[in-house]
Amino acid sequence: MGISREQALDCFRSDDLVGIGMEADMVRRRLHPEGVVSYFLSRSIAIEVAALLGDPLANACEEIDEAIEMGGTGVRILIETDHRATAAVERLNGLERLFQGVRQRFPALWIEGLSAGEISALARACGLGLPELLARLRGAGMDSMDSIAGDSAAMDFQDWLGVHGAAHHLGMRTAATMVFGTGETPEQRVGLLEAVRQLQQETGGFTAFVPVAAEAPGGRELDGATAVERLKMLAISRMFLESIENVQSSRAGQGLKVLQTGLRFGANDVGTVDAGAANGDAEEDLRRIIRDAGFRPAQRDALYRTMFLN
Repeated sequence: MGISREQALDCFRSDDLVGIGMEADMVRRRLHPEGVVSYFLSRSIAIEVAALLGDPLANACEEIDEAIEMGGTGVRILIETDHRATAAVERLNGLERLFQGVRQRFPALWIEGLSAGEISALARACGLGLPELLARLRGAGMDSMDSIAGDSAAMDFQDWLGVHGAAHHLGMRTAATMVFGTGETPEQRVGLLEAVRQLQQETGGFTAFVPVAAEAPGGRELDGATAVERLKMLAISRMFLESIENVQSSRAGQGLKVLQTGLRFGANDVGTVDAGAANGDAEEDLRRIIRDAGFRPAQRDALYRTMFLN
């Protein structure tokens, strides 16, 4: 199950960062004794609303072909944010055509679509319940939601949980990305972790947990979350959420050294690498960082199943 609320709060208040990291590393080793750190090769493809209402597949196929040539096994569909009620139904129909087209042409590809916030907004605009909307998107070919960083902070957290819970009940697996460092208290952080743990106990639908530090105010890096805060949040998450098998050391907004150190603070995954021709060096850099931390790098699929070691 994981450590208690009181133990988590004690960790947040503690100055013993090394001790907290060692405890989290013990949990990681118990859950992942094979000494492997995984990553996912996928491609993000942006589709404008205008294209979505026309022939969206035409613009996506070339990028998907390139991603597959680079070894990618997934695609992340990014839709221009626009939830005006006048176009909501047409947009939903366009999404269904897009997912159906990608699924027909690339049957083995994992399709990651709208985020929890986008799904909630689209359901309201279309006058649909969450289960109905998600069932339509899944029936068209969407395998999972986009675990966009910031989504849980931008929308009401209960709504966020509701969307993920509805997806889980339909058999969809999702990743829980939680943004921290927005001025919340340790009690609030633990409260969010408790809610995620409770939903996991009810549905078992989370594949991974991803703690991501909020962007620094005004872009000033010195005003953002420190490396100590990032590592502590990562380690406490690993100890608290033992029912979620995977915890990711996110690359978002932090240096590669902190990412690497996170592999000794409970993380067993480093997230997604863009499967594009210009990013081959980025994948090799990531594998090197994993090896230098004492682990074997492994490309995985979207469900965290190891495909091959590198």
